[in-house]
Amino acid sequence: QKLPSHIFFFSFFPATRGLSVLSVDMRAMDNKKAHNTSRYKNTSLIVRRNKEFILIIRFDRPFNNQQDNVQIEFMIGSSPDENRGTYITVFIGKEKRDGRWNGRVIGTQGNDVTVGITPDASCIIGRFRTFVTVMTDLGKQRTARNPDTDFYVLFNPWDPADLVYVSRDTDRHEYVLNDVGIIYNGEYNNISSRSWNYGQAFLVVYFQMNSQDDNGVLVGNWSSDYSIGTAPTAWTGSPEILLKYAKDGGLPVCFAQCWVFAGVLNTFLRCLGIPARVVTNFASAHDNTGNLKTDIILDENGGVSRSRTRDSVWNYHSWNEVYMRRPDLPEKYSGWQVVDSTPQETSDGLYRCGPTSVNAIKDGELSYPFDARFVFAELNSDVIYYQSDKYGNTKIIQVDTTYVGKLLVTKRVNSNAYDDITSTYKYPEGSDKDRQAMQMAERRGIAPRDYIPLAETGVHIELQGDIIKMGENFKLTLNIKNQTSQKCTLGATITGCVVYYTGVTSSIFKLESKAASVDPWKTTKVMIDVKASEYMPYLLEQSNLLFVVYGRIQETGMALTTMRVVALRPPELTIKVTGTPRVGKDFMVTVSFRNPFNFILKNVQLRLESPGLILTKLKTYDQIAPGGTLQYTDTITPQYPGKKVLMACLDCATVRQVTNQLEIFVQ
Repeated sequence: QKLPSHIFFFSFFPATRGLSVLSVDMRAMDNKKAHNTSRYKNTSLIVRRNKEFILIIRFDRPFNNQQDNVQIEFMIGSSPDENRGTYITVFIGKEKRDGRWNGRVIGTQGNDVTVGITPDASCIIGRFRTFVTVMTDLGKQRTARNPDTDFYVLFNPWDPADLVYVSRDTDRHEYVLNDVGIIYNGEYNNISSRSWNYGQAFLVVYFQMNSQDDNGVLVGNWSSDYSIGTAPTAWTGSPEILLKYAKDGGLPVCFAQCWVFAGVLNTFLRCLGIPARVVTNFASAHDNTGNLKTDIILDENGGVSRSRTRDSVWNYHSWNEVYMRRPDLPEKYSGWQVVDSTPQETSDGLYRCGPTSVNAIKDGELSYPFDARFVFAELNSDVIYYQSDKYGNTKIIQVDTTYVGKLLVTKRVNSNAYDDITSTYKYPEGSDKDRQAMQMAERRGIAPRDYIPLAETGVHIELQGDIIKMGENFKLTLNIKNQTSQKCTLGATITGCVVYYTGVTSSIFKLESKAASVDPWKTTKVMIDVKASEYMPYLLEQSNLLFVVYGRIQETGMALTTMRVVALRPPELTIKVTGTPRVGKDFMVTVSFRNPFNFILKNVQLRLESPGLILTKLKTYDQIAPGGTLQYTDTITPQYPGKKVLMACLDCATVRQVTNQLEIFVQ
């Protein structure tokens, strides 16, 4: 039947039916390869700031870019907030809005839409949750929470827009990607080293470092009593520490000293994408009074008075440097920044230090954040020797302005040798620039050098010694240099004591007097014999001996003093490989040690590990008899080719820092 012409049909059905999300594929493998994160041992997607990553959204029908309205939401933290950058929205489809992150439709194929997402160059670092929301006139349809679509955003040292950008690829490989490092110790005339497994590929979470006031990862201990934990000298890398921290439910791990704090912090920093390195400062002042003076009080015999000396000079101290632009500072103070996680002094109520600009430290510009005064003092304190009498009265007998901050080193790029970076922290001692930096520091609040300069004696003394193995007899040479026109006679007392690497003295094992006459403008050498039987019964964990010479010139009555730390070399640990390391094929590693001492080594721990090859293997031995040997063999089957580093460490209460490393190449 024909209807009247004024009646029309209206369609109430939409031109396209509703849209639903079936799945979201984060394309983790492809994205991680493009973002230099494929080495991370984590199945989640890991990307870097200001670099596009792709994801594929599968809908229940083809996506219509002109009619469909979809937003992708990224959230981080417990209370996501758009204004704080913790709630990010990227729009695709008919509605276009600018946001913090860029998003674009790269292509469609059937019901799949490939989307490119670029986090902004200053976005928050951490783990984001992903949701896809379809917008309709009737409301929003959001996907359910799915941990498989979570992803991590890291710093991007490959991108000039990122604050941590590094221009040279070799630097990025060393300071971000390299998971094996070398940390230096000993003393500046006798530098030792130990490999450290950073293992940043195992870590994609963030923790506080020291447990002193914030329940961090590590507990510091300088007491020599490690009975309820692991001695700091026994660790070979960060993964074992972090795995223990996770296994124990976040309980701080016992124990650490400066290089352990620095090694583990380096792991966190590199994991997050921040270029970082461990630096060792030899002869590092710990100035408790904050006055740029390290006060050493000598007793009546010329030895260091333990009860009255509060300051100390550490044989070495390790901290970290991070490379970053500092928008809060003048441009010249960007670059390497000191951060120190060893709990020494508080900063704004917490045990922390930095970041503080290395360039600012060098210039004495200490008014900028953070903690520049403390770091400056570690490098530039004067060592002031006081003589005390039996009544407790003291007087200054010598000032050494060059003892502290003797040498700063870090691992060289693409090498196992060290780089001397002292000149990045300090101008040459005594130069005009050095004096200007000190004057600037005084203007910025460092207490001025207010002591009266001592009269010049014209006579200089210096202690010298060769590299010495623990358990050996050795000789020290006392050089007496007479720079006057008159003959002089020096009477000197030599005190030898055992000392912690932190400069805190322990038992005195040697007290000897010497006398020598020196002709005008001549140098006389006085030999000092030190027998192993004198020092071995008193040795502490890191085998350091401190010798202090206190002398008086007979003709003038003027006093002078000097000191020297002798770091004894521990016995050798050997690593031997049998067979050719090949992927999928077994080869053997043997670690050997011989006890060279005339006493039993008890409760011995042996660790062997290699990043990308084996996790830490720990073996314990009740004892090793005098002259006895230890031999441990393990079979390893490589899974990946390339250069690997085998690291071994033997540790017990009477012998510490027995380490070795061996580079191998897996075919």
